Amino acid sequence: MSQPFDLLNALADIDPASELAQARAERAAATQHTQGSYDVLFTQDDEDFPLAERFALAAQAAAWHGVSALQAHYQQQAQSQSHNARFEAGLAFAELLSRHPVDAAPQHIDTLQHAGWSPRGIVTLAQLIAFVSFQSRLLLGLRLLNGEETAAQPHAVAGKWHDAPLTLSGKTALTAFTQQELGWEPWLAAKPLNEFSADEQATLAKFGHSDSDYFRLLGRNQPLLEQRTLTDKGIFYTAGGLSRAERELAATVVSKVNGCIYCASVHARKASQLSKDEPAVQKLLNVAPGAELSHGQSARWAAQIDLVATLSITPAATSLKQLHALRDQGFSTLELLDLIQSAAFFAWANRLMLTLGEPFLPAQTQG
Repeated sequence: MSQPFDLLNALADIDPASELAQARAERAAATQHTQGSYDVLFTQDDEDFPLAERFALAAQAAAWHGVSALQAHYQQQAQSQSHNARFEAGLAFAELLSRHPVDAAPQHIDTLQHAGWSPRGIVTLAQLIAFVSFQSRLLLGLRLLNGEETAAQPHAVAGKWHDAPLTLSGKTALTAFTQQELGWEPWLAAKPLNEFSADEQATLAKFGHSDSDYFRLLGRNQPLLEQRTLTDKGIFYTAGGLSRAERELAATVVSKVNGCIYCASVHARKASQLSKDEPAVQKLLNVAPGAELSHGQSARWAAQIDLVATLSITPAATSLKQLHALRDQGFSTLELLDLIQSAAFFAWANRLMLTLGEPFLPAQTQG
């Protein structure tokens, strides 16, 4: 029986007999649903976001991330665009998500709506650009595991984050990283639960998404949300390989690079609980913008933090030296794949959280 097509496998030129191929087979759910997310994004041909526009914007996003092979793949299928006001608004939003997601603000959603983008179209646009951000980093990571050096490695440090005292609706905003439980409110209305079909409501309930504004917002394109959720579970909730604590550490590091306070609060809390080393996690959260993220960490954590941080900047740039440092710490190929997939996924997650809404401090936790 023929194997299903796997775009990243083809672009990374992975030897079927290699340890890397074996590790990806062990992570079959992540591999399958990464491709499944691609398949949904690039087979839907909705009137509110035509397929030709999707390929054109994906090609540009891959170029911003510096991944020429991925850019070429999308460019081959892109058609010339008329570059009307609607497309130009989508292109500007795509650049914001790709390069500076922390600078997103409610007015950027308003601009898209005024240019003619529907709520479903905006959600799919955000998902597409965030997915290409994930896909780009995963491809670079796979090529690194294949022994391919990337471009000269820049210095990766903690990014900036929001400093406004109030959210759009007037709630108390977050201006520092924390392990507290936070709320998150969308800038674009979540889809009311009663507007989903019975089958769609059952799918939301299966994943625990029914009461979440975030997931009911992403549920405006439910087939894509379902593949994304299954990708997430395939990366973070699998047996063996990298410890759950260190996968959560990777998510926290990416969130520090991108300035995503909400994602960091969730995953730093998990990393603390699972590692039982809350001070080390808090030390990471306390790193100021522009400062070294791995400073003061154990050799094992520092080696992971360094690779994850450089994979998370735009354009991403990791090095074989970093990979060898992790090998010296005893990391297996499966553990390295888990680390890279965890880091790459949060290039996706952060970009949705930062550009579709913002965190707030729940009233009961104030004071």
